Order: sequence, then structure tokens, then C-alpha cells
Amino acid sequence: MFEFFFRYPRSLYTRGQFALLGAWPEWVLVLLIVAAAVGLAWLIRSRLAEAAPTMRSWRAWVIWGLQTLLAALILVLLWQPAITVAELKRQQNIIAVLVDDSRSMAIAEDGSTREAQAVKALQNGVLASLNKSFQTRLYRVDATPARIENLTDLQPNAPSTRIGDSLKQLSEETSDLPIGAVVLLSDGDDNTGGVSADAISALRARHIPVHTVGFGRERAEHDVELDDAVVAPRALGDSRIAAKISFHQRGYSGAKINLMVRDVSTGQAKVLAARTVTLGADGNLQTETVMFNIGGAGAKTIQIQAVPLAAEQNTANNTLTRVVNVGSEPRRILYIEGEPRWEYKFIRQAEEDDRMVQIVSMVRTSENKIYRQGISGPQELSNGFPSRAEDLFAYQGLMIGSVEAGYFNPAQQDLIREFVDRRGGGLLFLGGQFSLADGGWNATKLPELMPTTLPLQTGTFHREADPKNGTTHTTAELAPAGIESIITRVVDDPVANAAKWKALPYLMDYQDPGTVKPGATVLANMITPEGHKLPLLITQNFGNGRTGIMATGGSWRWQMSSPLGDTAHDLFWQQLLRWVVSDTPGHVIASVPAQMLLDNGVVNLTAEVCDPQYNPAPDAKVEAHILGPSGVSALVEMTPTPDQPGHFQAAWTAPRVGSYLTEVTAQRADAKTGTVKEIGRDVLTFQRADGVAENFHTEQNRALLEQLAAQTGGQYWKPADLGRLAGGIPFSEAGVTARETKDLWNLPLVFLVLVLLRFSEWWLRRKWGIV
Repeated sequence: MFEFFFRYPRSLYTRGQFALLGAWPEWVLVLLIVAAAVGLAWLIRSRLAEAAPTMRSWRAWVIWGLQTLLAALILVLLWQPAITVAELKRQQNIIAVLVDDSRSMAIAEDGSTREAQAVKALQNGVLASLNKSFQTRLYRVDATPARIENLTDLQPNAPSTRIGDSLKQLSEETSDLPIGAVVLLSDGDDNTGGVSADAISALRARHIPVHTVGFGRERAEHDVELDDAVVAPRALGDSRIAAKISFHQRGYSGAKINLMVRDVSTGQAKVLAARTVTLGADGNLQTETVMFNIGGAGAKTIQIQAVPLAAEQNTANNTLTRVVNVGSEPRRILYIEGEPRWEYKFIRQAEEDDRMVQIVSMVRTSENKIYRQGISGPQELSNGFPSRAEDLFAYQGLMIGSVEAGYFNPAQQDLIREFVDRRGGGLLFLGGQFSLADGGWNATKLPELMPTTLPLQTGTFHREADPKNGTTHTTAELAPAGIESIITRVVDDPVANAAKWKALPYLMDYQDPGTVKPGATVLANMITPEGHKLPLLITQNFGNGRTGIMATGGSWRWQMSSPLGDTAHDLFWQQLLRWVVSDTPGHVIASVPAQMLLDNGVVNLTAEVCDPQYNPAPDAKVEAHILGPSGVSALVEMTPTPDQPGHFQAAWTAPRVGSYLTEVTAQRADAKTGTVKEIGRDVLTFQRADGVAENFHTEQNRALLEQLAAQTGGQYWKPADLGRLAGGIPFSEAGVTARETKDLWNLPLVFLVLVLLRFSEWWLRRKWGIV
């Protein structure tokens, strides 16, 4: 329809430049148009007195407008309007026709595969029409472009698609050839996430337009697809961790689906957890959390699956894999308690069965007497609370109970701050008669560590009244953030978990922790006997570590007053104390940007190395020992990262598909003796998986294809419109071109506008009775 009115393809108008070819200058044209408008206005105004009454109003100026437009259009035509455009010379340019032959093009729709539809479209006259004016070259494109002689050479089984990388490589390899345009037939399923700016720049530098032709349905009819699964890359042995699963679906709104988590590390799928959820609205991103026990130490391969539903069109996108490195080294918490109390006893009992977390405690039993438990030897804590960094930093967590701030001297208070900020340890404050504001902590340097601003007054600690007098009691309930938190998940089902918290026995005491700071998170609240809601459990990140407040010393009643076999109290404290220590780093912290390497084996290893005082160690020698499948072994030396003391980096390529175990070690020569000593080591896992990404996002990515065409000066085409492709390609500045001039005065649209203006004036005159 566009070409019927405008004679030429749309691409000519988008790339061409408007020009007037008349011999007279343009200012004369403007002057004549103004003169015509003024003359017609004068003529109409001079005859208004003699005109019919109906014309002595705005109607006269409507007629003036139509007459002025008609005169202006005729004057413009006399100046010979035209458009100049660069046009490819016939048979002197190459059109590169790229056909996506990745696995997603083998998806069958409407009785044939996407690849078959693309081949059929080319064979139905498209290639023949291109060959009349250009030379054509056929390429298959997946991870890289490769030239083919015939369409029968296409086999849609490549494991990945990299459209941007392929176009960039094609541009570089054909730098000495007159490429006039690129025609890309694809579903837009690019595994890299999009076309890079470098690829666009390479095409723009040569002015090569990319015309994209989209295949595949833009919306699936029946499909459930996992978008992501967030699982912590590290965990302590026998920890309960969360898989935060994001997915969307079409065609199953309101249906129920099972989410399953399996351990496939040994080759046999072991079900770790399962949960049934109700699917939301079509196309909406839905996120659900599934809790599971990670099991014993080692590198674990975790498979997350949405169990396929009936009539699903693509079940390959229902499964994601994640790797988790499960540590076996126990974590130690230093627990300081200012008085013997039930809370201390029940916390220690909760941790007795947890072999991964050890509590080393010191309890003040009298003014000058300390009772130690869980120590590794008689010298540990023999002099009281540590006064040296290397002694305190040997612990991963710190818990301070009902202890006044004055118990710690200024140097020890500074050390506590450095334990969190520099060491990256976890610090938990408990409520008590000598704790928080009642213990004078608001008058020290440490309130900035806390997730709340402490009250200025004392008397914030309250004991429960005698339960026999019939008064109400302080109860706990989950805050919104606590519903999804692993710390407060004592029952797997979120609804049942919230109900369980409300049903917990009342607290024996409570303490006002103050005002929650911005950035802190309230996981649980408490309802006081007076009906006031106060934060009960608050957490925040601080420096390299984290801090929290449990504003009670009476949670022991959750165990004491619950039915026999109720694990809520023990499970809560085990999870809370694991939160305190689980993210506390060692002297070496190794990491990779992504643990799953999809269709690309390049892995960037980074390591942060600290000395015994947890200061950066830029002079360390750092090596990565890598073990992989089929006997793969490598020793990679890591180099310092510029401008980041203590940070090291290395790049390595995983040659085979499978899981890789990497141990990063750091050594440094002793300044006094010169002997080389190990600073520390860390272990991480990653996995290379080829062909997996091709199973996801299999709907046509029209947005990517349209964006690619727009950014390079091309056009997006539907397969049904390919008959006009050959007419839209010639107008390009790439390849061998000549400047052409196309007349515009004889467009069918111009004739229609002339007739419409004259007819409109006649019709209005007749309607207003002045013909």
C-alpha cells in the first residue's frame, strides 16, 4: 500500500534527502506562497460584505485555507521536488543472506520447523529477485558464521546462537568485499543476551544495513519456563538453604505445578525438596522459594525443575542447574554472657546437634569469675575477652548477651567494630537487663554497628508478669521480610510458617531496641502486653560483615512450653547462628562472575587475599589449582588487579563440558625469616554447560530483531512481506553506490491530494449553500 501511493519503497524516504530541482531559488517559492496566501485572504475579505450570511464567519477562512494549500502545493510542484539517495549499483554488490541454524530453529510450528519456513521463504522467489540485481552469498549462522553453497547444507542443530558476534566476525572477514546489505533470517534467540555495541559499531562503520526476518511465534500457547534460580554458591554442611525460583507461563493460569529440587551430583537424582504452587496470570513473572537441606560437604550439583504439565510445547526450559560448594570446616562463635540465665542454656542446647557451628562461651558468674565452655584448650579465653586482633579474628561470629558496654575497654570496643567492618564477621546482640540501652551501649562508639538507633533512656528491658494473674503476654509474629527469610523459616510452607510464629509460646521478657535504621531489615516483631508492636529481630549489613539484634532474652519458652518434639526453637536458633557465621570470609576469598558457563568456557577467576589481621596482602603469590572432567588439570598463576591492593585475577578456558573444582592458594614470604608461609586457601566450583541456553526464550525475540534493524539502518520483515525485500535493499550507502535522483512531483499521492483539496472546497461550498 505504501508503494502504491509513494511509488518507491519506504527505505528510500528514510535514507534519502529532499531537494527542489527548479531553476529559481527557494526563497522565491516561499515568497510566492506567502503572496498567494495574502492575496487570497484579501480577495475573500473584500467580498465578505457581498457574500451570503453563512459565509460571514469562520467558514470563509476554511475556504481560504483550502485554496491556500492548493496554491502552495502547485507552486511546490513547479519547483520540481525530488529525493536524492545512495543506490547500490546493479551486480556490483554482494548481499549476505544469513540463516540461523541453531537448535531453536528446529522447533516445529504450524506443521514445519522454523528453519524449513525460512528455506521455503527464500526459495519462493526471494533469492531469485535478489540475484537479478545483486550477487548473493549464503551463510549459516550460530556461534559463528560459515559460508554455504546451498540451502540444503543447513542443519538446525547448533548448540548456541550468537547473532552479534557472528555479524561482527562477518563484517571483519568481508572487509575487502562490497557488502551492500545483510539479510538475517532468525528467531532472535540470542544466547548472549543481545547484540553488543561493538557489533553495531562494526556494521555502522561500513554503513551495512541489516534486514531481519523473524520466524517463530511471538507468544507460546502452552509453556512453563524457568527464568532464574538463585541459590547461594556456598553453604555450610547440613544447612537449610533457599532456592528462589523465578518463572513465567502461558496457557496454564490457575493451574498447579510442582517445583522440585534434586541433588544430581552423583549421577542419581535425589529429591531434596518439593513444593506445589498455583500459577498466576499468563506472562507474569512469578517467584517462589523452596527450602532444602544441602547435605554433607562437597561440590553439589543442584537441579531445579518445574515438573512438566500436560501439552507443554517445550519441556527443555523447565529445568535449571546450579552448583553449590558445601564447606566442611566448622565455624566458631564467641558468646559473651553477663549473667547466668535460661536463654544461654537453651541456645547452647540448640547448637549441640549442629556439628558445623561451635559456640565458645564465657559467662560471668560473679563479679570476677568467668565460666568458659566449648574452649579448644586451657589457654583459650584464659585472660578474658580477646585484646588482640589475631585472637578475636580467629572466630567467625560474635554474640553479646546481657553484658554492659563498660565490661569492654575502649580498645576492645574498637576491636569489636573491626571484627565486623574489616574481618567481615557476624555480630548478634541479645536483649537483657544489661544489654542495649540499659547496658549503656548508646554511649560508646558501637551504636553505628547496630541496625537500630538505641533509645536514649534506660528502663527498656521488661520482664513478663506472673502468667497466673491472667494478664496478656508478649508474643511474636513475622514481619513481611521474614516471610521469605531462611532465618525465620521454621515451617517450609510460608502460610503455615507465619501461623506457626503467631502460635509460639509467649516471650519471658522483651526489650525496646529503638528505631530501625534505613537499610536495616525487620524479620520479626513482638506485640507487647500493652498492644504495642516493637521490632524483635533486626538485621543489617555493615562493612564487610553483618549485625543483628534479637531483642529478648526469653525465647527459651518457645522450647520449654512447646509440645515434645517441636523443633521450632532449635531450628530458629540454628538458622540464626548460621546466618551469623556463614558469610564470614577466610584469608582468601575466591570467586567467579557466574558459576554456570553457558556455551562459553572462558572463566574469570578473582581472589581477595588478606593477612592475619585481615589487611590486604598485595605481595602474596596466588595460584589456582583446577581439576575438571576427563582428567583436566591446570595450574594458573593469578596476577594482581591494578588499583585494588590484595585483589588478584586470572582468565582460563574450560575445555570440556562438566563440573570444575578450583582451589586457590595464597603464600607470602615472612619478612623476618624469608621462609614462604601459606596465608590461606579457598575452594570454588563452576560448571560448563553447552547447548542449555538454546532451550530457553524460544519465542521469537522480535524486539531484538527490530532493534538490530533500526540501529543499522535496515528493516524488520515478516515472512509474508518478503516479496518486497528486493525493492527495499538497493537504497544503501554500503558497498558500491551511485547517487540517484527520484522525482516526487508525479507521485499518485500528489494527484490524490490535489483532487481532495479541490473536491473538499466544492463539497463545503455546496453544503453551506453557496455553490
